[in-house]
Amino acid sequence: MTKIAVVQPALALAEVDRNLARVEDLVRDAHREHAPEIIIVPEGCSSPNVYSRLLLNGPRPVDGAPFQLITRLARELGCIVGGGFLAVRGRHSYGTYVLAEPDGAVHLHDKDIPTAWEQNYYKGGDDDGVVESSTLGVKVGLMSGWEWARNRTSARVRDGGAQLVLGGMCWPSFPTNWPGPLRTLCRHEHEQWVRQAMELPGLVARRTGVAVAHAAHVGPITGETPLAPGLSWPTVMVGGSQITERDGTILASLSLEDGEGHVAADVQVAPATPLDATEDRLWIQDFSLLTNAAWYGMNAHGNLRYRLRHARKGFGWQAWPSGDLPDEIPAGGAAAGALATS
Repeated sequence: MTKIAVVQPALALAEVDRNLARVEDLVRDAHREHAPEIIIVPEGCSSPNVYSRLLLNGPRPVDGAPFQLITRLARELGCIVGGGFLAVRGRHSYGTYVLAEPDGAVHLHDKDIPTAWEQNYYKGGDDDGVVESSTLGVKVGLMSGWEWARNRTSARVRDGGAQLVLGGMCWPSFPTNWPGPLRTLCRHEHEQWVRQAMELPGLVARRTGVAVAHAAHVGPITGETPLAPGLSWPTVMVGGSQITERDGTILASLSLEDGEGHVAADVQVAPATPLDATEDRLWIQDFSLLTNAAWYGMNAHGNLRYRLRHARKGFGWQAWPSGDLPDEIPAGGAAAGALATS
C-alpha cells in the first residue's frame, strides 16, 4: 500500500510569494501528521486561476520559485510532491504540473487545453501526461484542471499504462450574489458544480481503473467578469479534494464546507482494471448549456486575446531570457537547477 496526502489550500489572487509560503506550510504539516509517500497540491499553487488582469503577471520561469519549492520539498521530506503553476517555457507560458521525486527526478506535464478564461494567460501543451516514477517504479498519470473532466484524458492515461493518477484542479464557481434572475441561475450552476466536483475523481478512477489523488482549491475569491469591464466576479473555489480507490470509493476527502486542510489515505498501486468505459464525447459529466456556452465562448475570447497580446509583446515575461526545462529530468537533475536558455 502507498500512503498519499492531498492538500486543499485557500490562496489569494496573484500573491505568489504569500501563496507559496502557505503551500509550504500545508505540505510540511501534512507530512508531519500523515508521513505519506506522496503529497499532492493543486494546479495554480502560485495563484488561483480566475479572470483578472492581475494574472497577466502571474506566470513564473519554469525553473522559478514554484518549481524550486516543489522540488526542494520532495528532497527535504523524502517523498514525492506534486503541484502546478503558470510556467514560462520558451516563448510561451503554460499550465505546468510538476511531480518531483526525492531522488531529484522531476516530471513536467503541460495542461492540454487552458480552461475557458485561462486561455488569456497561457497555451495548451501536447505531452501525454504519463510519466515513469523512479520512486514507485510504475507509470503515473498526471491530470491538471478540467483535464479531469474530459473523457479523452482518462483514455490517454489508461492507454499509457498508468497505475496511479495524481494531480489537481482550480475550479472557481459562479457568483451567487448577483441581483435578480441572475442570482437564481448562478446559484443553480454553483450547486451543480459543487456536486460535480465531488463526484468527478471517482468517475475518473472507474474509467482509468486505478486509484486517484485529486487536490483542489477552496475558499472565497473575487475576479473580473469577461466582456463586462468593471463588473466583479465574487465567488468561491469549490473544493473537492479526494483520494479514491479504483472503483471510485472515496477513502478521504475535503469538501467546500471543510475548507482548507489536508487528508491522507492508503491506496493500492497496481495495473489498471477499468470498470467504466470512456465515452466518445468531450465531458465525462453532463455539464449544463450555460457551462458549455461559457467553455466555448471564453475559450475563443481568451485564445484570441492571448495571441494578440503575445504578438505585440504585451506580457511582461516576454522580456525575460527565453529558457525551458525538459519534461523529464533524471535523478539528481533538479538539484543542479540547469535551465536551457536561448
